[in-house]
Amino acid sequence: MYDAIVVGARCAGSPTAMLLARKGYRVLLADKATFPSDTMSSHFIRLPGVARLKHWGALDKIIASQCPPIATFTIDLGPFALAGTPPPVEDVTTMYAPRRTVLDKILVDAAVAAGAELREGFFVEEILRDGDRVTGIQGRRPGGRSVKEHARLVIGADGMRSLVARSVQAPTYQAKPALSCAYYGYWSSVPLAGAEIYMRPRRMVITFPTNEQLACIYVAWPHSEFHTVRADIAGNFLQTLDLAPQFAEHVRQGKQEGRFVGTADLPNFFRKPYGPGWALVAEAIDAGLSGRRSLEEALAGYERQRNERALPLYEYDTQRASMEAPPPEMQQLFAALQGNQEQTNRFFGLAEGTTSFSEFFSPGNIQRIMAAAGNAIEEQAIN
Repeated sequence: MYDAIVVGARCAGSPTAMLLARKGYRVLLADKATFPSDTMSSHFIRLPGVARLKHWGALDKIIASQCPPIATFTIDLGPFALAGTPPPVEDVTTMYAPRRTVLDKILVDAAVAAGAELREGFFVEEILRDGDRVTGIQGRRPGGRSVKEHARLVIGADGMRSLVARSVQAPTYQAKPALSCAYYGYWSSVPLAGAEIYMRPRRMVITFPTNEQLACIYVAWPHSEFHTVRADIAGNFLQTLDLAPQFAEHVRQGKQEGRFVGTADLPNFFRKPYGPGWALVAEAIDAGLSGRRSLEEALAGYERQRNERALPLYEYDTQRASMEAPPPEMQQLFAALQGNQEQTNRFFGLAEGTTSFSEFFSPGNIQRIMAAAGNAIEEQAIN
């Protein structure tokens, strides 16, 4: 009988298992993959995530993997570009984008070192129940016999197509359809100053440095264009890069390493993250298992806190994912930020979670940005 069974051992499940094991709980960590292994997913870790890695004692291993630090963002809007450094989290000022072959292995090893029992190459076949309450899992290794394991709590950290979420019919809300499709790949010999974003009409390019001196290059199109893009991935990929000619030239002088990876299956939603005997990863688990609060109360509090923090960024990101041109007021804001480094840095902090959306977009702050831009124009006219 385990205190917790964590289904999924990648960047959500392994830290959950690690933290629970460090607090003395008996934890089983299961994944159908074996490690190290890759997975189709972004691997850019924003500042709050880097701060967590540092607290957990895992950041030094990321750095030792020769993953380059990323200190700056550049958004190229075509007519002009904005570059800056987001506000830090505590003393953490740099971001990292380790390959998932690197990151997930480090996190799995940390969970095992903390005392979690790892079963890799383990396929979870069924979520066990006693009435409405989840009580455990049934699964097996390839060629092995099926086994049942029981726990006070089964934690689903198994991704967008979570077996746990499907089995318990976890409700979704704030749902929006897939808005974009995307392909990414890796190139050697492509120089980068930091993370770079190129925004063009109905197109977006994101690139950043990662392990093995590679650049990860991600290109997104409207969801409706997926079948056209898929018919000639390389041609459409390079044609989109040509909208940023200088960057495209760097890419053509480099060398693609490996194949393209991509999908149009990019739905947007929130999930209810808990129920009787199950949870979908939450810090509140310890408060509930330890008896400091009821598990229901602790997990409900986590859901409220998560939504308050995540919803503004969710709305911001889904607007960008629509591939529609920024609304006029946003275009005016971009123009006004030119030359205003302090506010540009704060703008980059929105996506990092180090700048408050409500404070940055408050009428008073927007007025300050516009007034500073007006003063800059007057000074240029005088000079």
